[in-house]
Amino acid sequence: MESILLKDKVRGLEGYFAAGGYKPLKKALALKPAEIIEEVKKSGLRGRGGAGFPTGLKWSFIPKDAEGPRYLVCNADEGEPGTFKDRELILKNPHALIEGMAIAGYAIGAAHGYIYIRGEFTAEAALLETAIADARAKGFIGRNILGSGFNFELFVHRGAGAYICGEETALLESLEGFKGQPRLKPPFPAVKGLFGSPTVINNVETLAAVPAIMERGGAWYAVIGAGKSAGTKLFCVSGPVNKPGVYELPLGVPLRDLLEKSCGGLKAGKKLKAVIPGGSSTPVLTAAEALAVNLDYESLTAAGSMLGSGAVIVIDESQCMVKLLQVLARFYHHESCGQCTPCREGCGWIEKLLNRLEDGRGTVKDIDTLYSVADGMMGRTICPLADAMAMPVMSFVKKFRSEFEAHAAGRCCPSEAPGKH
Repeated sequence: MESILLKDKVRGLEGYFAAGGYKPLKKALALKPAEIIEEVKKSGLRGRGGAGFPTGLKWSFIPKDAEGPRYLVCNADEGEPGTFKDRELILKNPHALIEGMAIAGYAIGAAHGYIYIRGEFTAEAALLETAIADARAKGFIGRNILGSGFNFELFVHRGAGAYICGEETALLESLEGFKGQPRLKPPFPAVKGLFGSPTVINNVETLAAVPAIMERGGAWYAVIGAGKSAGTKLFCVSGPVNKPGVYELPLGVPLRDLLEKSCGGLKAGKKLKAVIPGGSSTPVLTAAEALAVNLDYESLTAAGSMLGSGAVIVIDESQCMVKLLQVLARFYHHESCGQCTPCREGCGWIEKLLNRLEDGRGTVKDIDTLYSVADGMMGRTICPLADAMAMPVMSFVKKFRSEFEAHAAGRCCPSEAPGKH
């Protein structure tokens, strides 16, 4: 399977151009914007940030009769624990993102684009600034791009490292200079987004796939992958495997193949216990479930989890599930913006319960309360951060309850050496 996103390490403009870069932009500029949107729809490309919403359909939501400016925003915040694919893509192939944004900007009628990048990504932000300047100098960004009459300026905006700003409306608030808190929807960004104008927000990986689709056609891209999960996906694997890292594979690949063939299996002496398949906010899979599932949107949903960002977190038998959940709860409690009561209070309550259980002070009733609090948070807040806390809690407790009960009984959990509690 050929790589589409990571086929070459082409940081510089000359290398990218030599590999065929910016030819898709020229091709796109000869088409009508509606034709580009239809081609992206035909490709089956879905948002790679986690939601998996059809990209071409999202672009088509921009009102055709909207007056005033329109904006394109790239979400490069990448704050989901376990996820490191977008920064890898920026480091290895920044011009794919820039070209993808120019094509998308033309398709939706936007004259300005913003790359909202996580504040800690200092090297990546600097690399993007240089790449944009090089592209502008060659006429691929700026006024009258390639003599087409289309103007498109692109800017890099660094956030302050808030997980909540990965949510698209909180990102817009931050980009406008306000506190990063999610907005009530509707109105949706496609109608009223950045500065009150129609806006499309896409992930780095999503936009970087657009040039290849324009070059080779939506029909070509659609046959890669599995059914409604078209194309390739960047999977970032962490944990006790021999070769952790970022792998580009067609959607639908068995999770077993990713672990055993791409990652070289688990390290010597390690035995698979569980896998979080799509970033820390997605429900955990047992070893048996993980080794039987394929990595696509539909298969993981059927297995009771989600593809999410494609961050595959591998957990071996030596790890304590209560301790791991405690670490996650501390993160989500810290990152909650506090706007919604179920999230603000629920995340804190969950962390306190897990602290008690991990310290050997908890009871069996605490386990039931833990699950009940999480269940009460689901679907009851402005943004999905409460769900991102609740889903791991509910799946950990449901599938590894014996470890929680061992903690509640004051014993060490089965995966730990005696005497730790």
